[in-house]
Amino acid sequence: MSLPSSVEVAIIGAGAAGLGAAHALKSSGLSTIVLEARDRVGGRGHTIQPSPDVIFDLGCGWLHSADKNAFVGIAEQLQFDIDRTIPPWRERVLDKGFPPTLRADFLLALEEFYARADQAAKSGRDAPADTCLEPGNRWNPMIHAISTYVNGCELDQMSLLDMEAYQDTGINWRVRRGYGALMAAYGVPLPVMFDCQVTMIDHSGRELRIETSLGTLSASKTIITVPTNLIADESIRFMPALPQKVEAAAGLPLGLDNKVMLALDEPGNLPKDGGLRGATMRTEMGAFHLRPFGQPCIEGFYGGRFARTLEEAGQGALAAQAIDEVVALLGNDCRKKLRPLAESRWGQDPFARGAYSHALPGHAGKRAVLAAPVDGRLFFAGEATSPNFFSTAHGAHDSGQRAAREVMVSFR
Repeated sequence: MSLPSSVEVAIIGAGAAGLGAAHALKSSGLSTIVLEARDRVGGRGHTIQPSPDVIFDLGCGWLHSADKNAFVGIAEQLQFDIDRTIPPWRERVLDKGFPPTLRADFLLALEEFYARADQAAKSGRDAPADTCLEPGNRWNPMIHAISTYVNGCELDQMSLLDMEAYQDTGINWRVRRGYGALMAAYGVPLPVMFDCQVTMIDHSGRELRIETSLGTLSASKTIITVPTNLIADESIRFMPALPQKVEAAAGLPLGLDNKVMLALDEPGNLPKDGGLRGATMRTEMGAFHLRPFGQPCIEGFYGGRFARTLEEAGQGALAAQAIDEVVALLGNDCRKKLRPLAESRWGQDPFARGAYSHALPGHAGKRAVLAAPVDGRLFFAGEATSPNFFSTAHGAHDSGQRAAREVMVSFR
């Protein structure tokens, strides 16, 4: 497949948003191309097999709000098995390192924090979410840690109104073969140009002129689905410039979450799909998933500033930290059973530069600004443009479908 000289619709990015947009346009009769900088589809959804008996989602791994998640129907259509096991959170956390009495105390503090945040958001005034922490509460560092897992940042960097806008139905399932593998299968029938990095969109003339690493093409319309950090850093330039979009993207930076997979020899009596977390009273800590799908492994999850520190320390630092934490919780005998398999480094990925978006305090309204079309020709999608399902693959997918509908209306 070679780069066409012109198309009616160019979609930039083959992540969940780009795939959703391309599928929505398939039966429109419009000539369409998806321009993807990587050599694969899926964006921040990427499944690997680091050992013969372990499947690992380096990026998104959970079908959040599964009862409203379009990828559930897509998985069923493509015959991907869905695992409905209860997540390794709350009820499934192992007692080791976090006894039930302490865990109940922590969960009460967490629920009271969310209740205060809900009440404060009713004023309509934005603020850093950490203003809703109870001063001096011993669990505040761990509540910050939860934010790093959920938002990719600590609460001082999180908009209160944005945090409250997120919708979660509490139903979380998984794809047995991997969420990234599902996205790869979903992208198979689509016209995607790989290794095609877009650097500039000239919208000064009647037709859009799109400069890429493979050459230049013209298009009547374009759907831009790239992560906010690339727009904010002007890795893709607009001519004439779009300062309002750059500012909106800068107010919606990608926080950082990274995952690590450890091989586990001789699992012993460790439960399948159990959770593991220490009552460490600190933010710089991981959360662990024991034997996901019953596989002989432990998956670790790190977020926020600590994830960035570990990433910047170089390859292997995340695994070394995870092994030390797991051993501290399960005992020294466990060390010889653990081996590093793989780890993600989303902050170092040139086409992501982070995990998923959060609104900085005072910037909750920027999602709508980023999503708004320009001149009936430039359309914007991606998880950061979703009003309520941001930071998720299904939010990204739905935003791509929304942008495709806007494109079709504009042609009429």
